Amino acid sequence: MRDDSLPVILGYDAVSALGTDLACQWQRACEGENGIGALTRFPLRENFPVRIAGQVADIDLTPYPYLTSRDMALFTSPIFKYGLLTVHRALEKSDIIISPELSPRVGITFSSAVGGLDAVISADRLLNEKNKLPHPFTNPNSCINMIGGKVSIMTGATGPIMATITACATGATSMIAGALMLQQGMADVVICGAVDFALVEPIVGGFATMNGAFHPKECQENEPPEKASRPFSINRRGFVVAEGAGCVIIATKAFSLAHGLAPKIEMAGWAMTSDSHHFVAPNFETVQRCISQSIDHAGLAPADIAAVNAHGTSTKVGDKVEADALKNIFGGRIPPVSANKSQTGHAMGASSAIETIFAMEGMLHDTLLPTINYTPDPEIEIDCVPEGARKLQQEHVLKNAFGFGGCNSCIVLRRVA
Repeated sequence: MRDDSLPVILGYDAVSALGTDLACQWQRACEGENGIGALTRFPLRENFPVRIAGQVADIDLTPYPYLTSRDMALFTSPIFKYGLLTVHRALEKSDIIISPELSPRVGITFSSAVGGLDAVISADRLLNEKNKLPHPFTNPNSCINMIGGKVSIMTGATGPIMATITACATGATSMIAGALMLQQGMADVVICGAVDFALVEPIVGGFATMNGAFHPKECQENEPPEKASRPFSINRRGFVVAEGAGCVIIATKAFSLAHGLAPKIEMAGWAMTSDSHHFVAPNFETVQRCISQSIDHAGLAPADIAAVNAHGTSTKVGDKVEADALKNIFGGRIPPVSANKSQTGHAMGASSAIETIFAMEGMLHDTLLPTINYTPDPEIEIDCVPEGARKLQQEHVLKNAFGFGGCNSCIVLRRVA
């Protein structure tokens, strides 16, 4: 791919179970901490199977007038305030002002995998318990593409807009869709990313009944919550359901040069595949092809990849398939692999956006984040940085993201000299 056609990264921001300030999240991650604790988003029934989660702390929105406006008070689902917060801060960091002249050239792919289903569930309970009709903003809260619409309203961006709903891969797919918009000349700047706050009782319970959510081993029910998320470990027992949001602002290189900006990272390559296999279990062949094609698209050989930011959910089948695909592609020289969900839990569609941001921070700080809680699995030959944050210069990093329904999205990031 020609260098002048590559999308560049102008700014980004995230909130996760590690915190609501990006610098703080990065510091905590480097120190091997995680944000997993007791689930308190709703009252827990006596036999409810999930007791822990990766929750995002509350935040003072006073400095952000739009987020405290009368209109925003009607959008009660937390996806709106946290998603829009990351967009606002990412734009600030990008040094872009969306003027009336620029507005038609700013696209939006900021999305959500789960959306504001909490609003519908609350309305349903009210209807059943009190025979009270839903609030008129119930449906707008639950409309899954509404977060993109609210991004447009807040920022004034009037370019192309779309929702890239690909389950857990939504954040990464959002960036790829944004890159395609840029390359087709449909926009000069795209607001990408994803937000999910899925700690809603029936959704969390549903993850448990499908054997996806973390479930403690018998006689280990009192294990500390922070030990529960353990990607690639022999004792992995499912993902920890979490919350979060991540926004990434991408632009054409021509736009960046014309506005005197100096991006430090670009999207060097990407790929998407569909498993055509199973509604949740990954397919080795198509996962491997997605990884391989993203490296090929960047014009690289596997040996050029310095590190991998894994999907790594802590599920038995998913971690094994990802590790096997990496082994097949890289042979006996798999680069070090960081699995950020060991520290943040699994924030659904937002996870790949947050993890891409952590990967970029790592490139800029010459640091690989650790995979914590790791106990080697003899069936998985992998260096997942278990000893703690590791110093390493990284010119190229591979980011993997795989979603329910067999939606695979992989991105190769390049540090710009």
